[in-house]
Amino acid sequence: MIDLKIDAERTLHAMEMLRVSCLEASPAMRAIAGDMERAVERNFHSEGRPAWLGLAPGTIASRMRTGTWPGKILQRTGQLAASIESRADATSATVGTNLVYAAIQQLGGTTRAHTITARKGKALAFGGICRRSVHHPGSKIPARPFLALDVDDERQIMESVLLFLTGRLG
Repeated sequence: MIDLKIDAERTLHAMEMLRVSCLEASPAMRAIAGDMERAVERNFHSEGRPAWLGLAPGTIASRMRTGTWPGKILQRTGQLAASIESRADATSATVGTNLVYAAIQQLGGTTRAHTITARKGKALAFGGICRRSVHHPGSKIPARPFLALDVDDERQIMESVLLFLTGRLG
C-alpha cells in the first residue's frame, strides 16, 4: 500500500501537541484522514496539483481507439481513484491504495520488458507488419503524484487539529 505522510513541521508540531495532551485523538485523526482523502480526490479531479505531465502520443492514440480519450490522465477506468481509502486510529491518519500499479503512477519509473501476444486475432499489426507476438522493451512512466498535499491542504489539516484542540482544551 502506498501511504501519504505529512512532512510539514507546523502540522507535525500540532500532532505532537495531540500526543502530549494525552487526549483521545481518534476524532482528530478521522478528520485529518478525511482532509487528506479530499486532497487526493482534488488531485485526480485537477489532474495533479501542480499539473501532471500529459500522456504520451501513443497512449493517447491507444485510448482514442478504445473510446477512453479524451478523458482524465489517471482515470481510464476509474479504478485507481476509486481504490483510495483512508484509515485513522488514536495515533495516525493514513490515506492510500493497495493497487499494484499505483506505485509507478505515484513515483514514476520504467515498466519491465515483456512479450505482447495476439489474443483476439491471429496476429498483431504494426505499420503494415504482422506478427504473432512482439517484444516490448518497457515504458517510461512519469511520476504523477496523486497522494500529495499542497499548502492549502496542509492549512486545512492544521485547522482540523486546532479545532479539535480548542474543543478539547477549552
